[in-house]
Amino acid sequence: MKYLFSLFLLFLFNFGNAQSVQSPSGKIALNFKLGTNGQPFYSVNYKNKAVVLESALGIKLKEKPALDANFEILTSKTSNFNESWKPVLGEQSSIKNQYSELNVSLINMETKVKMNIIFRVFDEGVAFRYDFPKQAELNYFIISDEVTQFNLIENNKVFWLPGDFDSNEYEYNETKFSEIDNSKINMNNGIGVKSIPGKYMVQTPLMMKAPSGLYLNIFEAAVVNYPVMHLNADVTNYKLKAELVPNAIGDKAYLQTPCVSPWRTIMISDDARDIVASKMILNLNEPSKLEDTSWIKPMKYVGIWWEMHVGKSTWDYAGSQNATNFADAPKASGKHGATTENTKRYIDFAAKNGFDGVLVEGWNVGWEDWNGNWKEEVFDFTTPYPDFDIAALSAYAKEKNVKMIMHHETSGSVSNYERHLDRAFDLMKKYEYPAVKSGYVGKIIPRGEFHDGQSMVNHFNFVVKRAADYKIMINSHESSRPTGFGRTYPNYIAAEAARGNEFNAWSVGNPPAHETILPFTRQLGGPMDYTPGIFEVKMSYYDKNKTEQVHTTLAKQLALYVTMYSPLQMAADLLENYEKYPDAFQFIKDVEMDWDESKYLEAEPGDYVTVARKTKGKETWFLGAITDENARSSEIKLDFLTKGKKYKAIIYEDAKNADWKNNPIAYKISTMTVSSKSKIKLNLAPGGGTAISFEPIKE
Repeated sequence: MKYLFSLFLLFLFNFGNAQSVQSPSGKIALNFKLGTNGQPFYSVNYKNKAVVLESALGIKLKEKPALDANFEILTSKTSNFNESWKPVLGEQSSIKNQYSELNVSLINMETKVKMNIIFRVFDEGVAFRYDFPKQAELNYFIISDEVTQFNLIENNKVFWLPGDFDSNEYEYNETKFSEIDNSKINMNNGIGVKSIPGKYMVQTPLMMKAPSGLYLNIFEAAVVNYPVMHLNADVTNYKLKAELVPNAIGDKAYLQTPCVSPWRTIMISDDARDIVASKMILNLNEPSKLEDTSWIKPMKYVGIWWEMHVGKSTWDYAGSQNATNFADAPKASGKHGATTENTKRYIDFAAKNGFDGVLVEGWNVGWEDWNGNWKEEVFDFTTPYPDFDIAALSAYAKEKNVKMIMHHETSGSVSNYERHLDRAFDLMKKYEYPAVKSGYVGKIIPRGEFHDGQSMVNHFNFVVKRAADYKIMINSHESSRPTGFGRTYPNYIAAEAARGNEFNAWSVGNPPAHETILPFTRQLGGPMDYTPGIFEVKMSYYDKNKTEQVHTTLAKQLALYVTMYSPLQMAADLLENYEKYPDAFQFIKDVEMDWDESKYLEAEPGDYVTVARKTKGKETWFLGAITDENARSSEIKLDFLTKGKKYKAIIYEDAKNADWKNNPIAYKISTMTVSSKSKIKLNLAPGGGTAISFEPIKE
């Protein structure tokens, strides 16, 4: 009898220290336990097979005992959640948010500090976060490290960027996990500020494919008042550990209870389309805090931008195109791009072709000496150059029913930008600018801070929140990558936060596979302002001595408007280049930016993406298909179209002899009548793509 009673107590102990929760479909299981020393661990199974092995959890504190062991479980409860919500703008008009939750309340037996670990298990993956309740034992505290591990099974194929605390503008490396090595990266890549702390440090989102064919993605969601998480890779044992970006004195995060960490996320599927279509990151963020969102609208725009990148004009009034030479009372050079006359030309073009807005970079004083010298005060964000008549141009744009898009380059001097922010927004409201593109090129001021540290995360979020007070939309460039904050503040309409199209103009550029990886990585956290639509892809068109080029065909540039989701889309090329190819330009004029539904038809990271999207509130559909450096053919069923309706399909595709390198502008356009019973053959050139519009035929 005594023996049976002991077994019963042992059973209770093991049961009490081990918990499991499954996804709504039952495919994914999350297991939690306390080790013999009271350290928290988790593991993940997919279809009854291990995906993430037992991995440690915990937080280390500065000048306080660590919260990574000596725990006991106070309570443990499970719950289910199921809702649908409507984003202001998005890939679909309604998003389902369904998960099972396990909330484990822990107490450290040494310090009596309480910490909860909250797990959510979706059909597309798992998420967990640390929750610090209000308590006498823990009030203000400093995080010195995060113990979080992701211990993997196999030597996966990995699509990775170096874990740079200041830049996410690298091209992706596609290697085995065991081959992650930052020392082998070509650093002559056009990136100005680099801060890579270790040989095996990588960024999230980290996209992987196991030898078994399983797809994995490690990321984070709802990064608020916390630094960005990078990952340190143990390339021998296939382990990853969270590495938080430090501040100028080496601390990671300053917090006060009650508070939470961001969600750590692991997406899992044997179908790559589930990863790229996932809304898990958005679902893990708080609902919108804005009562009135009627002013948040999609925008298709042109702008004075690409002409500076290709050397036709300059950002600065003096025309030096040198951002590090001070020019006292600069004189007009005739090369300045942001002139009143030139801006009117863009406004006229936008009005004629149905575009919503015009972006102007280089409109404000300071561009003669703005980068490279860690200079505190460069721009005031309110003073235009003498040749840019902001009042007259705003009136002219209003007359043409075109909105102006402001540009704020901070030169990394965040403290200066915050000092001027309200005056800058006041100027925008005075002249009715609905949106601003912000930039953070250069080393951060306050000096010693990184782009991905807690203070900068707080800055990026603060600017979005402050802009909402003015009913202004934000498009941030060189910022930390979005993690779904656009759900909470929908005026965060887009961001760059990755290697954009401009790198093709003056560097080694972006390889043809680049755009097939971004939907699986950067875009999981929010829309990307990639600035597609370059028609004259070879820079020798502007200067015969140049060898740089965009690594796509013209048809792929069209397809990017569909595959690279954003409610803010730029027709990035020079106006005259669109006038040369009016038939291809028609697709950019027609394509929508806000959607009722999106169907990912084909997807393989690093190889290809095909997606069809239905226009919000209309019966029109658009399809985009892109490939990497390899030519590709496939047959697509059009069963996503409304049954019983006929559509006119206008197909923009690569010509038979098209090639991204040797013949990139070769394209052809054809039309055909289709229905939901039809199929279309796609033939993509190397580095190519296909764009299709489907217009319902009135009967």
